[in-house]
Amino acid sequence: MFQFNEFLSPVDLEKIKSEKDFLPHQIGSCISINTNSNQFVLSTEYKIAIIGVNENRGISHENTKVAAPDEIRKYLYRLTHNASLAIADMGNLKNGFTLNDTYFALKHVLKELLAKKILPVIIGGSRDLTYANFLTYENEEQVVNLVAIDSSFRIGNSEAEINAENYLSKIILFQPNFLFNYSNIGYQSYFVSKQETDLLDKLYFDTYRLGVTRTAIQESEPIIRNADFISFDIAAIRQSEAPGNLCPSPNGFFGDEACVLSRYAGLSDKLSSIGFFGYVPEKDIHGQTAHLYAQIVWHFLEGVAARKNEFPLVNKLDYTKYTVSLKSGTTEIVFYKSKKSERWWMDIPYPSHQKIQYERQLIVPCSYNDYKVACDDEMPDRWWLTFQKLR
Repeated sequence: MFQFNEFLSPVDLEKIKSEKDFLPHQIGSCISINTNSNQFVLSTEYKIAIIGVNENRGISHENTKVAAPDEIRKYLYRLTHNASLAIADMGNLKNGFTLNDTYFALKHVLKELLAKKILPVIIGGSRDLTYANFLTYENEEQVVNLVAIDSSFRIGNSEAEINAENYLSKIILFQPNFLFNYSNIGYQSYFVSKQETDLLDKLYFDTYRLGVTRTAIQESEPIIRNADFISFDIAAIRQSEAPGNLCPSPNGFFGDEACVLSRYAGLSDKLSSIGFFGYVPEKDIHGQTAHLYAQIVWHFLEGVAARKNEFPLVNKLDYTKYTVSLKSGTTEIVFYKSKKSERWWMDIPYPSHQKIQYERQLIVPCSYNDYKVACDDEMPDRWWLTFQKLR
């Protein structure tokens, strides 16, 4: 039997509470918490497991002295709990002797949770932990999609040791590779090079600039709905809203926009794990960033509570089917619209011998706008990029 306590330290609840108890409706009173004073047992009744991580050696030479996950818990535990969600807080991951040891530990904890059909929510640590999250899906006989909400791509120098600035190159170059798609939401053009954008274009990955995303944030929903796992870095949020990070920028998402994106992530039935990274307590002002961080996580939890069980599309009777034939006569695009949520998907043709490996990628989330584009006799970008990767 997997022993979680070998990898995790209990939550110091008295430190989180300070001098004020939680109210009956608040998260701190309603979830199961691994503490020093209880015999914590993780059962399959839990839908979500929170894992704190205080590993920052991927972005700094040493870890922060203040435990970032505990600072976030001080605010998260005082938010209203959704009674439909069974949540367990498993405590904080014990840092390994080396950074790779921490990756190893996190990978095995996440893998065990996924095997139990429990959705892991990582709070704290630096964004290179996304690499450990990626490794969790190794040997699953399926390719996976990663969505990063971040101000840059983090491709960096692929020959250097893995760190917060090059973790994506390590994922792309991993062999045997099982990354099907990478999407970035909110990158800022002055932080990325032409070589990086050219590389991602060549791989048929999709990237969305901050300004474009903020203009029509609802178009981010199908991008996020297509993710198997998400890396949400606090660097994507402007410094005035979230000063507590190591990569501050005067530009970025506003706090409410970050909450919208996080709720989209929670609503996605396909998403099986998520990490919220980049918080540095020493740079925080009056707990402002920790407070926002907690609200972002809360919106994710609310999204999970509102899931519609629409992945995979099992019962086609729950959907309205639309077929659009482009005037070229060579392409026919099939759309599905949910009768429950009014969300849209596209069907992608594929080689029959690749069906098993790419099975999860054949019905692609899209928006009503993609349907309108097809009706105007144009190829939706989402359809084209996915089709190219399946060829």
